[in-house]
Amino acid sequence: MDVLVILIPVSLLLGGLGLAGFFWTLRKGQYDDPEGDARRILNPDYDDAPAARDDDPR
Repeated sequence: MDVLVILIPVSLLLGGLGLAGFFWTLRKGQYDDPEGDARRILNPDYDDAPAARDDDPR
């Protein structure tokens, strides 16, 4: 039973860290448009090398 004194706070801390990480990814916009990204990759017009910009020194 003494081990529960350690395990319960540790599990609550890890759960809180996971929840904080989830809310952080929500704020950063990680889940805004997952369906659109998946369809964009499968599009035949998808290009791995984007076109050079006008101000690109290449």
